[in-house]
Amino acid sequence: MVFKHHFEASLTWAQQEQSSPRIYAKSHRISIQGKPDLKIAAAKAFKGDPALYNPEDLLLSSLVSCHMMSYLYVCSKNNIEVISYIDYAEALLETKADGSGRFIQVDLHPEVVIVDPNKIARAISLHQEANQLCFIANSCNFPIQHHAVCHVV
Repeated sequence: MVFKHHFEASLTWAQQEQSSPRIYAKSHRISIQGKPDLKIAAAKAFKGDPALYNPEDLLLSSLVSCHMMSYLYVCSKNNIEVISYIDYAEALLETKADGSGRFIQVDLHPEVVIVDPNKIARAISLHQEANQLCFIANSCNFPIQHHAVCHVV
């Protein structure tokens, strides 16, 4: 059985004083009903405001967040008590001379702390299952590598 879930977001952009028809400012706002607005710009490398989030930041953040939630789910199914979870994620974006580009790889570096030392190997192996369940990972067309470590309290 397949369930469908609907998500909505609206984008607002307007030409700014420093903009011209040849060089547009890239700062804009994303609104999602009932949530604080996100102020977004292009990445600094693409002449955006480095103080604001950019789409590349948000894609990587979505992936690392979704993976963690999927991982916690599979840990609960396997009776693994997780005390803490941190991750340092890296993404590699490749651009071409024509201005096009794409992510070519993401590396996740989750560090998990669990209670039972006998479950460390299983806890590490569950990152693969979490990746298979992750909504965002399933929507990506680039490899996602997991460099997981696990410790006990």
